[in-house]
Amino acid sequence: MLQSCIRKVTQQLVQSTFKPSYLKSCNRLTVLEQTWHKIPTAYTLRNMADDVTSGLDDTQVKLLAEECLLVDDNDKVIGSSSKKECHLMTNIEKGMLHRAFSVFLFNSNNELLLQQRADAKITFPGYWANTCCSHPLNVPSETEEEDAMGVKRAAQRKLKHELGIEPEQVPLEDFHYITRVHYQAPCDNPIWGEHEIDYVLFLKKDVTVKPEPNEVQNYVYYNPQQVKELLQRAKSNTEKVSPWFALIAENMLDSWWEKLKNLDTIKNHDRVTRLK
Repeated sequence: MLQSCIRKVTQQLVQSTFKPSYLKSCNRLTVLEQTWHKIPTAYTLRNMADDVTSGLDDTQVKLLAEECLLVDDNDKVIGSSSKKECHLMTNIEKGMLHRAFSVFLFNSNNELLLQQRADAKITFPGYWANTCCSHPLNVPSETEEEDAMGVKRAAQRKLKHELGIEPEQVPLEDFHYITRVHYQAPCDNPIWGEHEIDYVLFLKKDVTVKPEPNEVQNYVYYNPQQVKELLQRAKSNTEKVSPWFALIAENMLDSWWEKLKNLDTIKNHDRVTRLK
């Protein structure tokens, strides 16, 4: 990859430095000798070759600068790092783990709001997922631990950002913190992946949805049977479903769905469930 980058830069420098008539009159060695001092160092080229954000959506790349919360296996905050660093598989394979959340919003018909992630997304573009999935940031309002209040504020913020759901329609007191799950999954693009302790938040509200196209390309309301059919299509490779949603849906969602009227009976804040 580095050699290819060197060849490309050399060719561009030669073409921009010399007129075509001069190039025809000189041998290759003369041209290279006069060009070589303009070629960046190997260190610079290596950085260029390793730029994992090259060619990605500009808006999504800017979001990679957000500071996520690093946690240990028991969800204790141990620091922070950029969204980019948290989602690089090279770091995940070394154990980097961050805090996240997954919102499950049900309407008055007990149907679950699902979103299809935009193709511009860096991780799992085009995949179906639960209502909203993201991260609390390393800011005071989203690091408050009591009753997962920081996570709830982050969820309210992202529901507005991704789906255009106004905060007034999803007040913080209506979020139900159910439990936490720990999972790891690589993306189709092996550079990127997920390794999260994911707070599961339930919400029962009728809301107005106005998706941000850079985040969400489609949305639906599904009943339990339709979710099962979606998961089945994913297994037959006719649909794509995010790994966190698939793991939660296959292991927990059915029993939770049955108890929407009594969510306190399914809450478990004492331990983190490991899903594989």
